[in-house]
Amino acid sequence: MILFHYSIHYYIYRHRAFLTMAVCLCLLCSSLSTMAQNKKAKNEKVYLDHADELRYDQYVKMDVQIVKGNVQFRYGDTRLWCDSAYFNQNRNTFHAFGHVRMKKSKGITLTCSRAFYDGDADYVQAREKVVVTQPGSSLHCDSLDYNVATEYANFFGGNGGKLQKGNTIVTSREGEYYFNAHDANFYGDVVMKSPKYTINTDNLRYNTDTEVAHVTGESVVYGRNGEVVHTNDGYYYSKTDRMELNGRSTITSKERDVEGDYINYNSTTGESEGRGNAVYHDKIGDRVITGDSLSYNDKTKIGEGRGHVVYTDRKNRNSLIADYVHYTESSAIAHGNPLVKDFSQKDTLFMHSDTIRMEAFHVNTDSVYRKVHCYKNVRMFRTDIQAVCDSLVGYSRDSCVVLYKDPIAWNGARQILGDSIKIFLNDSTVREAFVYGHALAIEQMNDREHYNQISSSSMRAHFKDGKLRLNEAIGNVLSIYYSVDEKDSTILFLDDMKSDTLRMYLSEERKMEKIWVSKPDGVLYPLTQVPPGKDKLPGFAWFDYVRPLDKNDLFRRVGKGDNVKLKSEKAVFLPRQIISTKPEGHRNVK
Repeated sequence: MILFHYSIHYYIYRHRAFLTMAVCLCLLCSSLSTMAQNKKAKNEKVYLDHADELRYDQYVKMDVQIVKGNVQFRYGDTRLWCDSAYFNQNRNTFHAFGHVRMKKSKGITLTCSRAFYDGDADYVQAREKVVVTQPGSSLHCDSLDYNVATEYANFFGGNGGKLQKGNTIVTSREGEYYFNAHDANFYGDVVMKSPKYTINTDNLRYNTDTEVAHVTGESVVYGRNGEVVHTNDGYYYSKTDRMELNGRSTITSKERDVEGDYINYNSTTGESEGRGNAVYHDKIGDRVITGDSLSYNDKTKIGEGRGHVVYTDRKNRNSLIADYVHYTESSAIAHGNPLVKDFSQKDTLFMHSDTIRMEAFHVNTDSVYRKVHCYKNVRMFRTDIQAVCDSLVGYSRDSCVVLYKDPIAWNGARQILGDSIKIFLNDSTVREAFVYGHALAIEQMNDREHYNQISSSSMRAHFKDGKLRLNEAIGNVLSIYYSVDEKDSTILFLDDMKSDTLRMYLSEERKMEKIWVSKPDGVLYPLTQVPPGKDKLPGFAWFDYVRPLDKNDLFRRVGKGDNVKLKSEKAVFLPRQIISTKPEGHRNVK
């Protein structure tokens, strides 16, 4: 019984061991079969097709055949020729020497002084005077490691590598090339030269098929027209001659500079676009334009800016600020809270309206001047003069601004109204003011309750050092003037007068020096005996609540009130506005 029991257990043990060994053997065979299939699929057997001389010495080089003279190898779709070689058929490798030339069916050829090929790894190492050619391009280097299966090559050593595609040449210390994708990566002292650009960088990727180059890191691009580009991340499209720059980049040239967080530039079409704190500097015209987004065309001379645009004419010393600005060689027009700053004189003039247009004439001559058109809801501020109107035209040639349609102008405690008003400015003061049609001049007294007033068909006010010295009213003159006691400034009389022409001469202290009147007809009232309503001329209105308080108050919209009506006025036509996209022959604008 005991012996039988032992035999059964022994039999079961041996049976289990046999089953385990059988399963392992099957798995091993399956694995070896799979490996063999994969190896056969991935690797090619190397065949020696020809050699003038073949030697084999087991004791000198084990398993190595030494072949010489017109040596030809074949593996897969690749052929290789050389002067001599060491061929190890068992390891499926060979070393080739002298005039090595390899050719693949895809049109790829490789020449070098010596090479090593591993058939199992499908890997080539080429050394000395290496040249790899593909239809349309060639790669020159000192050392090349080439994976035939993946079509990937790495070049290095010596003087680095050189890739040539047509008239474009790229050199670097080392790099990579993907033959199937036509992609090349270059590292270290990279120089790319094309008929239009030269690129200096340390990292460049270039596709010989699409001819697109991508640089990363500190890079400089030199254009054939003299422009210089600085960028850390940029694309150059050779076929379309377009450049796309990411990150803070600059383009400088003799004519202009462009700067932005993103720049799109085409030197052939002349189109350029900058986004993100973009800056455009026209060096010839000395214009500087900044904004969130800027675009300009060198050929058509048309540009536009969007978002916080500041258009500055340094030569004529003025700027245009708006949400949108369209500009050409002859004009600039702005929308979206536009503001003009004229800093050509000591005191800066600020003007705001719904739309603003600027023009300059004869820029490159001594007779240069500019014109500004403002229309709809115009508000103007300077320390010595403030104004509101529907439309305004300013001329730098004679330092003049003309106000149209419901114009109101203020100087100190004086207010002027009329159908249109023309104001001449000095560096920091008003020189003259002309009022045409339904002129009404009002001066607020020191007590802020009484007002000197003059109305007429037209009026001229002459200033000296910013102070009114002569006021001349012409045609249908009506005047209300208060006489003041010089000792205590007490108001004594109201002088109500009618005449054809009136001239009032004032001192620097705003005191009446003399009055010249043509055909006067008036009444002098003691202040206590002024009839009701005689203290105001027809059409009197004091618009202190409309007056701009400072440059920041220009954007405030305020009406005159529903119950306030000015005298009816004759139609006054503004100078015709023409928005041109082409420079006029006699104009040259900044």
